[in-house]
Amino acid sequence: MARKRRAGDVFSMSFLDCMSCGFGAVILFFMIINSHVNATTENQNAELMAETNRLEIEVLEGRKNLALKRNTLQKLKTETDDAESQIAQIIALIQELQAELDKYDKDTLAKIERVEKLQSDIKSLEEEVKRLLAIKAEQDAAGGQIRTFKGEGDRQYLTGLRLGGERTLILVDRSASMLADDVVDVIRRRTLPIEDQLRSRKWRQVIATVDWLTAQFRPEDEYQIYMFNNVAEPVIRGTEGVWLTAGDGVQLNEAIRVLRRTPPAKGTNMHSAFDVVSSLKPQPDNIILIVDGMPTMEAATTNANVVSGGERLNIFRRAVRQLPSGIPINVMLFPMRGDFDAPISYWSLALQTRGSFMTVSRDWP
Repeated sequence: MARKRRAGDVFSMSFLDCMSCGFGAVILFFMIINSHVNATTENQNAELMAETNRLEIEVLEGRKNLALKRNTLQKLKTETDDAESQIAQIIALIQELQAELDKYDKDTLAKIERVEKLQSDIKSLEEEVKRLLAIKAEQDAAGGQIRTFKGEGDRQYLTGLRLGGERTLILVDRSASMLADDVVDVIRRRTLPIEDQLRSRKWRQVIATVDWLTAQFRPEDEYQIYMFNNVAEPVIRGTEGVWLTAGDGVQLNEAIRVLRRTPPAKGTNMHSAFDVVSSLKPQPDNIILIVDGMPTMEAATTNANVVSGGERLNIFRRAVRQLPSGIPINVMLFPMRGDFDAPISYWSLALQTRGSFMTVSRDWP
């Protein structure tokens, strides 16, 4: 009996050993499998995470591109709307212009004759303009004259006088000596009737000289004409100290008519003539002095019946001193026989004032 129990115990131990070894092997197997599974799972998880991150990046890029495309699409839509609006405006403008063109086309045939007539009128006007320009060119060549003066024969030649300036003062000696070239004839003629005095050759030549001078004025020029003997007065009454406009041809012609009706008389007061220069405002920038000899008085009245040549020269010099400076004086001398101081004195006056001097011949202008 004892041996049997021992044999059963041995078997039991062996079985348990086997079971323990098998269980341990199973556990080891499972541990090896679990380790392999964990490693595989971790690798797969890493790959999945990488793929997930990649997909998320692609999603973000896709969203970004989608936003950009939406913005671009909106911009294109706006530009399309603007273009369509402009196209509509252009179409409307084209239609409006087409309507106007159709309207004009309807009137074209009716206007052809009128256009041809206008072209004919234009041609006629162009010919008229050419004619007027030719006339103007002739006037410009004549110095822009507003009046004409025709001399006899070829005697209307150049004088060398300085006729420029915006304001010209003409001083005309109308003393009794303007009746003739020598004292004897002057004494004889001043007793004649006024009509005969006005027909004096020398006085008519003086008036013709003034007529010629005023014919050289331009319309925009200003002028004044004073005549003087014992006193100085404007040819046009009521214009003392006032500049006249050369463009007023009626007034200019009236001045010449007044001179033709005024006879020479009395003595020569150069002081009164030169006082006129300062009385004009603004002062003249050119003076033309028409005279025939030295002055004989320096006041409106005098008690002297005879004035010597030396005293006349002194009177002249005192009168010259009262002239403003800087104004050229152009002298036109109608010389008296025996008045030897006059040419040199008036020549010196013209030279000092940068004017000009001429002795008028019997057949000028």
